Amino acid sequence: MFPVNAYGVTAPAAPLIPTKIERRDMRPRDVLIEIKYCGICHSDIHHARGQRGPEPYPFVPGHEITGVVAAVGAQVTVHAVGDNVGVGAVVDSCGDCANCTRGEQQYCLAGPTLTYGSRGRDGQITQGGYSTHIVVSEEFVLRLPPALPLDTAAPLMCAGIATYAPLRQWGAGRGTRVAIVGFGGLGHIALQLGRAMGAEVSILSRSLEKRDDAMRLGAQSYVTSQDLAAFRDLAGSFNMIINTVSARLNLEAYLSLLALDGTFVNLGLTDGPVLLNVF
Repeated sequence: MFPVNAYGVTAPAAPLIPTKIERRDMRPRDVLIEIKYCGICHSDIHHARGQRGPEPYPFVPGHEITGVVAAVGAQVTVHAVGDNVGVGAVVDSCGDCANCTRGEQQYCLAGPTLTYGSRGRDGQITQGGYSTHIVVSEEFVLRLPPALPLDTAAPLMCAGIATYAPLRQWGAGRGTRVAIVGFGGLGHIALQLGRAMGAEVSILSRSLEKRDDAMRLGAQSYVTSQDLAAFRDLAGSFNMIINTVSARLNLEAYLSLLALDGTFVNLGLTDGPVLLNVF
């Protein structure tokens, strides 16, 4: 074990404060990463405030990590010192169950080990990316292309994959029309990814205040959810709708916008039920 500097929380109402944490000694297949950037995901705040259940305080949040490989274990074959790399929300799994052996470690039947606030296979509580260094098994470390700036790449470790995965899974691409509900952290990344994949992407938002930003990033259209006539005109228009907002939705209204066999993906964490009222 060796100490590194970090920022952590000691209780639900406590602020982030400078602290020191212990990182494990390198194992044969481990990668030591000097962390350069770590995004701030809203789930970091939820966990820091104890809003997702009991937390193992004190702990260090952060799961949108980018940095440079500082050392590798003797059996590491994928990464080398000096590589630009990233780490997301999962840092370990059992490796043996049906899901792990299919490369779907996030669905580990024994439960994946999360980047922070999770008990690792060694029995220690994991600590996240608000720190100077982290040690991670090589198979949970992602190589990043040198041309991709590390500060830009950090949010892709969570917000990026959260939006890319459904776009890819349900076939976003040339000839498809995608609507993104909300234009915040997830929404603006979903728009750019959808456009890069060739889809026509529209933004459905509560107000028009972000319209110029959305259009600059390539939105096909920008419609406020307060415009009832526009919603009716869009009935049956979209092959996919991705909801990114943490708010109550009139689900009936949004489902009416889907084309035949369309897909509605809910990424929003709501504090209350999704509304099923008739639009």
